[in-house]
Amino acid sequence: MNQLEDREVCEALLSAAQAGVDIDLIVRGFCTLRPGVPGVSDRIRIFSVIGRFLEHSRIYYFQNGEEDPLAGEYYLGSADWMERNLSDRVEAITPIRARPLRQRLWEILQVMLADQRQAWDLRPDGSYAQRQPPAEDGQAALGSQQVLMDLARRRAELTEPAPCQG
Repeated sequence: MNQLEDREVCEALLSAAQAGVDIDLIVRGFCTLRPGVPGVSDRIRIFSVIGRFLEHSRIYYFQNGEEDPLAGEYYLGSADWMERNLSDRVEAITPIRARPLRQRLWEILQVMLADQRQAWDLRPDGSYAQRQPPAEDGQAALGSQQVLMDLARRRAELTEPAPCQG
């Protein structure tokens, strides 16, 4: 998402973390929740991906104890988790039920979570530390935005129609 500051959402995330739920959040911008605070939010990881594009996906995935990641719950939505968005605006969030679409969303999330070039980890004190790719890992050195563009190009090449023979 782009922003996270809704107090009720933050409190629910803290309660879930304290109950043993591991939480990964990709928050591109403003975030009031502090991850990694011992005994409070140590099961929460938050990072931001900043690259040449300003886009930020709003994919919400809940594993819900499922072994198969595609069996969890997937949602796409317009809302950032901000009080003004959740209380004062009309926002839309929809479940994604089709397995091929869930597979694509899972793939995007895995690329984003593995980013070692454009990702910045939020620390408990509110500062950010940029991840550094290992020198020998070419894929990690690309960054998630480049990996996703390359993936889209490869898929487009596979689905392009053959030229007309006249």
